[in-house]
Amino acid sequence: MHLMKVIKADTGWVPELSQSEVNLGRLSHPNLVKLLGYCWDEDELLLVYEFIPNGSLENHLFRRNPNNIEPLSWNTRIKIAIGAARGLSFLHDSEQQAMYRDFKPSNILLDGSYNAKISDFGLDKLGPSGGQSHVTPRLMGTYGYAAPEYIATGHLYVKSDVYGFGVVLLEILTVMRALDTKRPTGQQNLVEWVKPFLSNKKKLKGIMDGRIEGQYSPKAAVQAAALSLKCLENDPKQRPSMKEVLESLEVIEAIQVKTKRSNNNSHQPPVLQAARH
Repeated sequence: MHLMKVIKADTGWVPELSQSEVNLGRLSHPNLVKLLGYCWDEDELLLVYEFIPNGSLENHLFRRNPNNIEPLSWNTRIKIAIGAARGLSFLHDSEQQAMYRDFKPSNILLDGSYNAKISDFGLDKLGPSGGQSHVTPRLMGTYGYAAPEYIATGHLYVKSDVYGFGVVLLEILTVMRALDTKRPTGQQNLVEWVKPFLSNKKKLKGIMDGRIEGQYSPKAAVQAAALSLKCLENDPKQRPSMKEVLESLEVIEAIQVKTKRSNNNSHQPPVLQAARH
């Protein structure tokens, strides 16, 4: 079974958005959903993608009945963030230097081993090189994840995607939606609300997902929050590249593995610990 996307159009031409999906679908990477094929059926364009069994990251973070489902562990969340970062980094560093434009949890799919695969390339844009921007005639994407420079001016940079990644990383850490009108006034926009907390170790603990407390070291959480804060810089030039984001996430993952091994050693009998020395 495969995922199928149907796009209606006037017979004889391919809509701009679906054409973008076909173009980007030709790129091959383990962290991008694979486009298997496409065809016309009267006035419909059919896009057939590989089947991804574990659904989207959004479903796992924001389930309707979260008490009935085991939450994603810290290690799995970092693994997903790393996979998504690899996919975005590949798009940015590809020959076309693609800008994704709509990075959000619903567009991050998870395979059977919870490897992240970026999907839905309908809003991707092949952009100019360097720090130059692409100007779009109308705003696309999802409010709450779109970078401030894009909303204000329509100027799109590859680092506009980095801002969206920072928002998603924040959602992964807190399990709170980027925008939620059910939250009290002043807390409805997640970035505006928690941004001041990300550099404060004590306040950070208060916004982290309490269900995974004890699964990560404080150092790893602090570094993850600091990375999110860097991605959310208002000036795109001050944001890290996705390659730098990926490198930072791999360091964070290594901190957790090292801490886990240290904890395991501390529970071993003294004789065994001595033998290791």
